[in-house]
Amino acid sequence: MLTALVALPLLIGLIHFSNQTFFNLLVLLVAMIGLFEFYAMALPKELELERVVAILCGFISGAVVCWQRIDLLLLVLVISFGTLSVLFLLRMREINSAVHNLVYAFFGIIYVPLFLSHVALLREFEHGREWLYFSLVIAMVGDSAAYFVGSAIGRTKLSPLISPNKTVEGALGGLAGSVVGAWLVKMLFLPQASYSLVLFMAFFLAIFGQLGDLFESMLKRCFAVKDSGSIIPGHGGVLDRLDSLLFVFPVAYYCVLYFG
Repeated sequence: MLTALVALPLLIGLIHFSNQTFFNLLVLLVAMIGLFEFYAMALPKELELERVVAILCGFISGAVVCWQRIDLLLLVLVISFGTLSVLFLLRMREINSAVHNLVYAFFGIIYVPLFLSHVALLREFEHGREWLYFSLVIAMVGDSAAYFVGSAIGRTKLSPLISPNKTVEGALGGLAGSVVGAWLVKMLFLPQASYSLVLFMAFFLAIFGQLGDLFESMLKRCFAVKDSGSIIPGHGGVLDRLDSLLFVFPVAYYCVLYFG
């Protein structure tokens, strides 16, 4: 609770008052910490060089997106995959594990820095800060509502193999909470946005937020870890806090881009 009370005002201040360059660098820093956590779960400890190279590739890929050089993104990804392929090929001890580790290494670049860097793109829209608040509220309120509703009346398991504590009732409660939160942000910060767009985005962002949460839970079960890290007191790692947002930010960006 104390961590949240300190972090929330700081987050609002950074979103609202920092310039775009500083914000982009902050996004990349968070992405690199998250990517480090992902590789700590996914890759064997002895693959230190592969981790360093993959994190460097992730940094460059994320920077290309943050600074809107999308024309370079495909080139960067191709070079990254080629570099990692050669590295794993030259240093492999066993073919199957080398292929698995290569897939994990490249997937991490897509999953963390590329997905997260959409928050920098979202902020650069007209009213981008407000759309960013909108996305955060949908994810955070939906997560809290899902927890409380699921704890109170949850009976039907949503995905017992991935997360035994999550329920269908909790998911529906989270969806309702996200819609209410979205409506409040629309009234306070986005009066120009149409109700149809707000409802459409609230619905899809809430669904993708819950999918992001489930997906990270699946990864942790796959890698047999409880938390992605321990950098945030009482909250685990950076990926544990970003789970739903990694799916929410790209969806929010493309919704505003094409429909906003």
